[in-house]
Amino acid sequence: MDYSVRTPEQLGQVLKGVRKEKRITQAGAGQRVGMLQSAVSLIEADPGKVSVAKLFRLLSALGLELVVREKSVAGGARRAGKRTEW
Repeated sequence: MDYSVRTPEQLGQVLKGVRKEKRITQAGAGQRVGMLQSAVSLIEADPGKVSVAKLFRLLSALGLELVVREKSVAGGARRAGKRTEW
């Protein structure tokens, strides 16, 4: 399944949701990639404050990958000078 994530908060929610869906505890996810439970908790709560390396480690533990693509915009055009989300 694909998840569109445009903010750090959304990323944290997706990571937590996928982990729970797979019935993996924070400690279990951390053990898979050599992280403490507290580090997994921090990433889920505030992913904007963790290193990219730690984020990728958690993605790996959950069997996820990061895909970067051009953002689709409703109506086909961007509003000049307006930024409502990242």
